Amino acid sequence: MSTTPGDDRPDDLGFEVPDDLSSLDDLTGSTPEPPAAAPAEDAAFDVPDDLSGLDAAGAAGEPPEPVVAVVVTQVAGAKALAAACSLAGVDVDAVPSPVGALAVLRDTTDAATTARAAEALSRMLRGSPVILLDRRGGRIAASRWSAGEREDDLAAGLVLSGAPSVLEDVLVGGTPAAEVDGVETSVGMSRWAAMRALSGGRRRKD
Repeated sequence: MSTTPGDDRPDDLGFEVPDDLSSLDDLTGSTPEPPAAAPAEDAAFDVPDDLSGLDAAGAAGEPPEPVVAVVVTQVAGAKALAAACSLAGVDVDAVPSPVGALAVLRDTTDAATTARAAEALSRMLRGSPVILLDRRGGRIAASRWSAGEREDDLAAGLVLSGAPSVLEDVLVGGTPAAEVDGVETSVGMSRWAAMRALSGGRRRKD
């Protein structure tokens, strides 16, 4: 995370930053609480033993789908979420949504990388669970995190069944986060700027 000369200012910044950022939550809706996943249904088709032909098809056809990972939060504003992500050391594009801002991860190298991001962000937003949606290889994995701990895995279909359209657009619709109205980024945000953004959000809410 980059810093600016403003980071060397004294600790007295003229405002206070709360220790518990869960107060940023101010939902106009609610993140769906999916019920326990139903047992998988028996496949109604045969899977061939040899799938090597798929490699040639992929090489000759279109490029593979991009990997997309989104952390669904209950933070009311995209700017406040970008600031929290900056302090957590997570590079994201924060997108506003009716149920809380979405953190679209910049680094989706592998599932372990996105899991570490969800862990760090849920620790920063302690007291406010987040949901990680990781789409790669044509599959979407969903998990719930709280206070830096992975609580459980969720059925992605159930999570998305009540999701706002902007989440579907970014996760499966191919819409770049940078093209969504109101997007804010944590990349390049200094610690001082992030703390000021969070303090400003707290004052407006109070």
